[in-house]
Amino acid sequence: MLDCIIIGGGPAGLTAALYLARFRRSVTVLDAGGGRARLIPATHNFAPFPDGIAGPDLLDHMRASAERYGASILPERAVSIAVDDAGFRVVTNGQSHRARALVLATGVTNHRPPLSEADHARALAQGLIRYCPVCDGYEARDMRIAVLGAGRHGANEARFLGQFSSDVTLIAPAGYIYSADVTVADAPLADLALTETEVVATLVSGAVLTFDTLYAALGTTPCTDLAAALGVRLTDDGLVKVDA
Repeated sequence: MLDCIIIGGGPAGLTAALYLARFRRSVTVLDAGGGRARLIPATHNFAPFPDGIAGPDLLDHMRASAERYGASILPERAVSIAVDDAGFRVVTNGQSHRARALVLATGVTNHRPPLSEADHARALAQGLIRYCPVCDGYEARDMRIAVLGAGRHGANEARFLGQFSSDVTLIAPAGYIYSADVTVADAPLADLALTETEVVATLVSGAVLTFDTLYAALGTTPCTDLAAALGVRLTDDGLVKVDA
């Protein structure tokens, strides 16, 4: 019987594992792989890495730190959770694990722009597609920036990016038309393509716009299926309701 099982091997899950291991608790992380952090080509927001560090390398450092103090990290996907008087039993795609406590660090999934998997991967690696202006807006300074998004979220992201560049354009996904107090493309998106160095957006009006980078402000889907199966209360957006 473990003290704790952590489901999710991203930065949140690995940080929890590090602290619990240093508190001399037996802890196992179930990491199904993937996750948004692995998609980061470079982040410059960690002081120990002033020249930036790639997401996979950062996760490797965090894994090594947690394992150094005794945390176990297993490449397994949790498929079900059962609760009894003793605690939790987590069934994975290969094993069954028991613990007195459970941490769900399952994160969210990005809603992606309309690109093939190969083009999306290349665009991320080259910085043509981005998801987190708080993380890397500085690296996009003075670029021609597109923000693909609808409603308040897209408009707020475009406003925020205005502090990094004077050339920011908000483009609506297909099927959306709205106004905002930022520069807005005159029609929704019809097609998205990549060159070696630019993002090319074709609008339903036929206009073709080119940008140095595009921020996808299309929202996320919380990965809360396991929480819901446990009977945890969720908001209408699928987020876990909390007391504080």
